[in-house]
Amino acid sequence: MRALVWLRNDLRLRDNPALYHAAEERQGVVAVYVLCERFIERHETAPARLDFIRRHLSILQKDLAQRGIPLVLLRVREAGEIPTRLLALARHENCDRLYFNAEYPLDELNRDRQVADAALADGLHFKRFHDRVILPPGEVRNGQGEPYRVFTAFKKRWLQLASGLAMAPHGLPPRQPETLNSLTTRGLSLEQLFQRLALRDLAHLWPAGEEQALARLSEFCDEAIGDYKALRDFPAEPATSELSPYLAVGSVSPRQCLTAALRANDGRWDGGREGVATWIGELVWRDFYQHVVVDFPQVCQRKPLQTYTEGFPWRWDQADFNRWRRGETGIPIVDAAMRQLAQTGWMHNRLRMVTAMFLTKNLRIDWRMGESWFMSQLIDGDFSANNGGWQWSASTGTDAAPYFRIFNPVTQSERFDPNGRFIRKYVPELKALSDKAIHDPPPVSGYPKPMVDLKASRQDTIALFKALHGHRKSETGDE
Repeated sequence: MRALVWLRNDLRLRDNPALYHAAEERQGVVAVYVLCERFIERHETAPARLDFIRRHLSILQKDLAQRGIPLVLLRVREAGEIPTRLLALARHENCDRLYFNAEYPLDELNRDRQVADAALADGLHFKRFHDRVILPPGEVRNGQGEPYRVFTAFKKRWLQLASGLAMAPHGLPPRQPETLNSLTTRGLSLEQLFQRLALRDLAHLWPAGEEQALARLSEFCDEAIGDYKALRDFPAEPATSELSPYLAVGSVSPRQCLTAALRANDGRWDGGREGVATWIGELVWRDFYQHVVVDFPQVCQRKPLQTYTEGFPWRWDQADFNRWRRGETGIPIVDAAMRQLAQTGWMHNRLRMVTAMFLTKNLRIDWRMGESWFMSQLIDGDFSANNGGWQWSASTGTDAAPYFRIFNPVTQSERFDPNGRFIRKYVPELKALSDKAIHDPPPVSGYPKPMVDLKASRQDTIALFKALHGHRKSETGDE
């Protein structure tokens, strides 16, 4: 009997628990990837991300074949069709086991529960593994057994638990006897799988494949990680790993990233080299947001984690939103960041916070509009991280003192792009200005005036949040 391995956002051979254990436990493995049209629409998957997946699948199909594992490509319209298609493939290919790695947002959990129920009813055994996190959701709890809402407390407990774990990643899956893997069911070609879907090829910026991901990880840990804390917030510097697209599609695993970082820090989880410890902290943030979508599933339903903020008077101004989206706000660092997103399918993390806070705190436009726009553009679009970042920026999510946390984009620009190198790259209209003037420019032909007064809009937003927060205290008796 063979095993069927259902691949999703885990497009790699190494350190793939589902694939490794299937190949180790059975004699004969069939892999399958299912593209769901409705999921693409509901999750607003960016054309750049779809093409990144396409290019990864092309490489993975060849890599799997070299290990005697065929990869079948299927396409469905609705997620409800997935159980039937998987069970039919399992029967046709004589598979008595289904292996897959867990995914945590609500749509994905519901999909996987439907598949699990159908598998049990059909006598197909299944095994679920955790590969998108270091510690699975549910394992990091406070003293009362409740989930954490604040990152610093989560991180402290996470480090206590994770540092005691064995961290050696799985190797390559054992090679399978090719004679057992002659398929009787043929799937789609790669071209058919992505037919009629909007794709954006950014291969010149983001080459696909597991080898590319591992090479980036190795180069970062060898060269840049030591200065990560000092330089990570400067968008003109090549100081970040730029691994997020690869983590999003799973061509590199969090465990591979963590073990590489630990090697660069002489095995220390906290302390040691500041840059390494800071980057490990970013991996903990990633875990945190994966836990949040399980512990607080309302965030997967376009609702705030902090329920009292549902009463905040957000604006739905399409004209103002479009100016932000196009990078025409008159605030140079915001415009440069939005144009970076448009041109590269990616945005520097510091600037994701700056642009999100400008939209939600200065323009007071509903964070859900920004969240959706980012997902429709980002090559590294990951629901948990994107939603977590937007809710943090909008003060509706995991945050201890929400309404006080408002970045001034001009101050951020002066601090983190002091000579204007990043702004000049993406807003060439301002390239002739001095290093000082470029952050808050005088009138320049061809460049818009600021669309909002930063100080006044900040004060208005703080007042609205303060009133809302006071209303919550009066209802709950909080002090």
